[in-house]
Amino acid sequence: MYIFFVVLNNHLKISELRSGFKLNSQPNIDTERLTLRPFAEEDSEIVAQLAGDKRIADMTANIPHPYEIHMAESWIATHQAKWESGKGAVYAVTLKSDQQLIGTVSFPSIEEGIGVLGYWIGVPYWGNGYAYEASRALVDFAKEHLGMRYLEVMHLEENQQSQSVINKLGVEYTDTRTNRMQGKERRVKYYRTKL
Repeated sequence: MYIFFVVLNNHLKISELRSGFKLNSQPNIDTERLTLRPFAEEDSEIVAQLAGDKRIADMTANIPHPYEIHMAESWIATHQAKWESGKGAVYAVTLKSDQQLIGTVSFPSIEEGIGVLGYWIGVPYWGNGYAYEASRALVDFAKEHLGMRYLEVMHLEENQQSQSVINKLGVEYTDTRTNRMQGKERRVKYYRTKL
């Protein structure tokens, strides 16, 4: 059996991928308006700027405020090992039109066919559907090429934008729990679905 796929400048298009081949290096993934690509060390300044907006910290479980460049550098330094071990996939979300970095979409954890989805988009880019577009592309990619069978995702109860993304992805609500995060009790909604 022969497997044909198109690779142009290390960019893969979801519609052109075929199952059954092993990815040795983390490819870029193109959507209609976005390119998902591996983070580079030089992205740390813009990551710190975007993630440093208090509204990002307020809507995410793991991003502290203030968020400094050295934190972004440390975070980016973990990505390659996650990919190589098959335990995670972290992507920079960039605009296809000008390659501007606008956020991230990731599976910070992939174990036994279960992927936990995470994402954030910088505040100046909210309201354009980028989180859904990036998430949909990564979920489709992971299902086909990373052996993902189940998708899990969670969001802070007050984060209605994230709930909208999850609903569009068709992930089923399971329950709401109270978790301690960054020194506070926070209500978190959990979702899980079979792919």
